[in-house]
Amino acid sequence: MAGFRILLAGGGTGGHLYPALNLARALRRLDPAVRLSFIGASRGIEERVLPESGYEYRLLPMQPLHRSRPWRNWRLLTSTPVVLRGLAQAFSEWDPHLVVGTGGYASGPALLWAIRRGARTALQEQNAEPGLVTRLLAPRVDQVHLGYPEARERLKVGESTRVFAYGNPVAIEPVGAPYDWPQGRVVLVTGGSQGALGLNRQLLEDLTAASSWPQDVHLVWATGPAHRDHVAEMVARLPFADRIRVEPFIPDLGAQLDRVSLAISRAGAMFLAELQAAGVPAVLVPFPGAGAHQSTNARAVQAAGAAVMCLESELKPGELWEVACGLLTDEARRARMARAALERGAPDAAERIAFELLDLAAADPSRPAATDSTGRSVVEEER
Repeated sequence: MAGFRILLAGGGTGGHLYPALNLARALRRLDPAVRLSFIGASRGIEERVLPESGYEYRLLPMQPLHRSRPWRNWRLLTSTPVVLRGLAQAFSEWDPHLVVGTGGYASGPALLWAIRRGARTALQEQNAEPGLVTRLLAPRVDQVHLGYPEARERLKVGESTRVFAYGNPVAIEPVGAPYDWPQGRVVLVTGGSQGALGLNRQLLEDLTAASSWPQDVHLVWATGPAHRDHVAEMVARLPFADRIRVEPFIPDLGAQLDRVSLAISRAGAMFLAELQAAGVPAVLVPFPGAGAHQSTNARAVQAAGAAVMCLESELKPGELWEVACGLLTDEARRARMARAALERGAPDAAERIAFELLDLAAADPSRPAATDSTGRSVVEEER
């Protein structure tokens, strides 16, 4: 399988870029000779991350589709010629055996270009509610990899498309220096790589009104770089300030959650996968601006018994911290939630997906994907 050329396309947000990076590392572990390259959006998080990744990459001026504010889509028209030229140059230079899309507006154009060229293609969908790119292109790709098995019933695929539900590809070890967690029980608060203003505000209000603090508990608060200074200033005024550590961002957070007793977080698919792989119970506050993606993710994890979901619009003053404190004082319930998280966790998902991708890259492009005697796709596989 040595020497395959695999192009990974996805980004705009960390939730679409980091799955691609985790898959790239798994592909390299399985096949050190594989040539990996990335296509991303010049306006996305990949503009900051990919230059430090060590992989070949090309950033193009791809734009998101604004469905609720269609008048903003004029940028799609002006950027399309540049994007098409960039795709033509990238595919001519790299000539990939396989193109893997991990969702977001940065993956759609590359996948469409690959389909047009007759290259092998695969999609990795992180959410329980499939995104637009996945819904549109699932009937035309060779493989679809689901982070949530619940997504299968919301998806139409092609007759020869193979569907796998191995889970989301999480990082198995930190790339840089490990984080120095405080002693005792740790409550982690995070709204994702950029933070979450609504979650930060809600918790600040709750902690300001709190009259007591759980014994032997420290709170590590990853606020997002833009919110760190304000949150730190407000926390410094609290009577429990010495038990709260405010960070802008914790690198490689998902690969080092073993010291976390409870998480309070948004419900992004990749961070949920990391929590489950580590067996961390959670209080989930889905981001209202993510459509149905985060709320559907949170409901699936809550139904499995691994989390408690609180809708931001329905939270009463003090309720979020009250729910967290209730879990901290109920060791038996948190233990049950931790076991439920581990049962859904898939720490080996990246390797399992990478194996299937290498197998697909090795396939003769002129031969259709494996089907049974009726012509339907081979039975779907789940973890």
